[in-house]
Amino acid sequence: MEVIKLSVCLIVKNEERWLTQCLESALQFADEIIIVDTGSTDSTVEICRSLGVRVEHYEWDNDFASARNFSLELATGDWILWLDADEKLLINDLEFVRQQLMQGSDHLYAIHLVNYIGNKVSLHETYHYNQVRIIRNHYGFKFQNNVHETINVNEVLPQLITTDIQCLPIEIHHYGYLDSVVIDKGKSKRNIALLEEALRKEDDNPWNYYHLASEHVRLKNYDLSFRYVNRAIIGFLEKKLAPPSLLYKLKYSILIDAKSIDDKVIAAIDKAIMMYPDYVDLHLYRGIMLMSEKRYDEAIHTFQHCIELGESHTRHLTLAGSGTFHAWYYIGQCHEKLSNQALAKNAYRTSVSFYPDYLPAKEAMFTLQ
Repeated sequence: MEVIKLSVCLIVKNEERWLTQCLESALQFADEIIIVDTGSTDSTVEICRSLGVRVEHYEWDNDFASARNFSLELATGDWILWLDADEKLLINDLEFVRQQLMQGSDHLYAIHLVNYIGNKVSLHETYHYNQVRIIRNHYGFKFQNNVHETINVNEVLPQLITTDIQCLPIEIHHYGYLDSVVIDKGKSKRNIALLEEALRKEDDNPWNYYHLASEHVRLKNYDLSFRYVNRAIIGFLEKKLAPPSLLYKLKYSILIDAKSIDDKVIAAIDKAIMMYPDYVDLHLYRGIMLMSEKRYDEAIHTFQHCIELGESHTRHLTLAGSGTFHAWYYIGQCHEKLSNQALAKNAYRTSVSFYPDYLPAKEAMFTLQ
């Protein structure tokens, strides 16, 4: 019987906080783990060696893709899974995964990514997304972009349709965007510097503008982030490509945060929804916009549609609760504005049934008692 070899590749620098749980989770999957260290001064290297994991050193050159490509060159497996040190791997059926990799004809696979946000580790405070994380070795795959690096899927497989990428029964839980981690590492400041450097080298890459917009949102620089996300959208259109759905999510979240909503903005998000009708987050944002314009009956209808859509369309970056507790909470808010107190109470109660610690709904219920 044919046996395949699985490699897991990471690049690290001062990752002692999460590294042990990451490596222990990977050891259940991997036949080899390749660690590329870019200059750790804490106990990162010692943790790796204590777990019997290979460590190679790489001189940091302000390019995440370059460091990751070095790790790929070291991998000897038939398949490579790439991880970050602040991630944890969960595999429901390892034997199924191995069989699929051995017998399947695909050259890459997606994995369900769970991104924790906010100030605590809670599955209710997460974003969900299916992301390519497993690639066939020696097939021409490499990383591109010096920050927020991605695999060159379109270059290697130009005819591949994104919706055809199979998602294996694996989850990656990512802790790197918890508030405390972002602040401790100064990620936004670091990433902005690298992205601005990338723009000077290649100003036609729309992803650089998108990621700059994302970083500036974290710093509440809404005017600047809005200009960057619009430039990203234009960049994709100039390349005759449909802007990915998460660009529209970012654009309209910026306008909501900046309290810059009017009928024109609502008409604009309607066009985005026509492109991505199954993207529940866009519908949720539309409902919030309608609320801000005091169009409460329309908003209720929109939030009800969020509940019908659910949160399973994770080809889009999806906020936990968009189709459950967030939607029910906003329905309650609308009913309150319409003086439907009983319906509001029931909506808040339903919201809390999905997320018992959801403070906005709990506080709203308390004020109605």
